[in-house]
Amino acid sequence: MERKIYLDVCTLCRPYDDQFYMRIKLETIAVQLIFSAIDQNMYDLIYSPVHVKEISAISDQVERFELYHVLKETGEFVAVDKARARKRAKELVLAGLGPADAAHLVFAEAYGADFITCDDRLCKKCGTLDLAIWTGNPVAFCDKEGLR
Repeated sequence: MERKIYLDVCTLCRPYDDQFYMRIKLETIAVQLIFSAIDQNMYDLIYSPVHVKEISAISDQVERFELYHVLKETGEFVAVDKARARKRAKELVLAGLGPADAAHLVFAEAYGADFITCDDRLCKKCGTLDLAIWTGNPVAFCDKEGLR
């Protein structure tokens, strides 16, 4: 069994963002490297009902379709015990996270998956929390894993 990784929706959307900025280009390349590693069976990508809900709100029909397709073809849909998930999500919200970010982290924690996000605020907040998983941005993940 490969190690599990969990990319939040802002990370999955990074290739669709304006590539004018160097940071966005670097994160897009990192996301592509991560997907290449998934294709090589180095990691198992997991996704949750939170992904489905957030992606359904994307206004660009092509982007929305492609994200659904990538998740269904590449990832594994996972579920958690709802009572335990709600309890943990409430703890994370009380610690300062938004409900969607807390829900994403609950799923990642439940499966022991590295949590990858392009959201600086969320990365910083995760660093102050008592999480049982690694959290960081796509570039940091590639550095940590030696993906080139």
